[in-house]
Amino acid sequence: MKKISLLGSTGSIGTQTLDIVDQHPDKFQIVALSAGNNIELLKQQIDKYAPKLVSVATRELSEQLRGFIPASVQVVYGEQGLIEVATAHEAEVVVTAIMGSRGLPATIAAIQAGKHIGLANKETLVTAGHIVMALAKEKGVKVLPIDSEHSAIFQCLNGERVEQAERIILTASGGSFRDYTREQLHNVTVEQALKHPNWSMGAKITIDSATMANKGLEVIEAHWLFDVTYDQIDVVIHPESIIHSYVEFVDGSVIAQLGLPDMRVPIQYALTYPNRIKNTSERLSLAQIGQLNFRPMDFARYPMLRLAFECGKAGLSSPTVYNAANEVAVDRFLKGELSFLGIEHVVESVLSKHNSCKVDTIEAIVAVDQEARAIASVI
Repeated sequence: MKKISLLGSTGSIGTQTLDIVDQHPDKFQIVALSAGNNIELLKQQIDKYAPKLVSVATRELSEQLRGFIPASVQVVYGEQGLIEVATAHEAEVVVTAIMGSRGLPATIAAIQAGKHIGLANKETLVTAGHIVMALAKEKGVKVLPIDSEHSAIFQCLNGERVEQAERIILTASGGSFRDYTREQLHNVTVEQALKHPNWSMGAKITIDSATMANKGLEVIEAHWLFDVTYDQIDVVIHPESIIHSYVEFVDGSVIAQLGLPDMRVPIQYALTYPNRIKNTSERLSLAQIGQLNFRPMDFARYPMLRLAFECGKAGLSSPTVYNAANEVAVDRFLKGELSFLGIEHVVESVLSKHNSCKVDTIEAIVAVDQEARAIASVI
């Protein structure tokens, strides 16, 4: 029975993680949950999974929740609440399924407490990969990727020597506007952007998929997860999202991981590694699909991916600024304050105003992050 703390239990990855728990109640137990503002769904989760500890966004929400759940359940809130869930005494694995850079302090705290990490919060490695991976190595903690692309690479490298991998190739669906020209993007709406052709995801990651910022974040994450240079990372557009990523080795051999688009597969693998267990996911039939398509990445069409590579190579505080500016810009787009193409304009403008600097502590990262957000909110 593996005991799990789940950060972000009411979001897309969180609810799919609980689907895995439902399928295997003899193998997994939820000991702690964190949610943001969706306390109605959290109430249902508390009734079903009986965690000992839960966290919500604010004190007010914690007081609302208190009257509807058993007195035996401890309720906490805010950033400190996230950290308490991440470090819950009984938990062996912490699944970090919250979006954005607010997942960083809790992830750091979990690693310091010796918890293994199921990582769906890519911003953690984008902003602080140098700190997180060094700490995980020091503490003997596994950081197991939950993103479908990084899980694919992780599986392709199983039994292989990373130094014999010549290239890591991340596949990208192309997002909601993959068949649009740059000219056609000028007047696209939020509603159009949120209609991802392959995956069911939260609003922020769906917009990031359309701008290719999500793939940019994944490039930086892959650099830290697999200890490869940016020159060893490529991206190709693969509209079907069947090959989730692949690795080319020095002898020319290529190993790929395939499957239908279903996030429960990489989630389950992170929870059961190094073992595999059955699940109810639909099986892949290549004969039925018939063909798979690929096309090279166009950095002029997707400048957010170009910027991510540039920031990754520049290092220092640049990835933190990229991530922070993008989070603010996407939020402004979703609120109707920016056009779709305004997202990349904001991010590039913030980066142009930033003098890259060392960020060797969490405090330094937070300071740079806040400064970037302030600038991005007014451009």
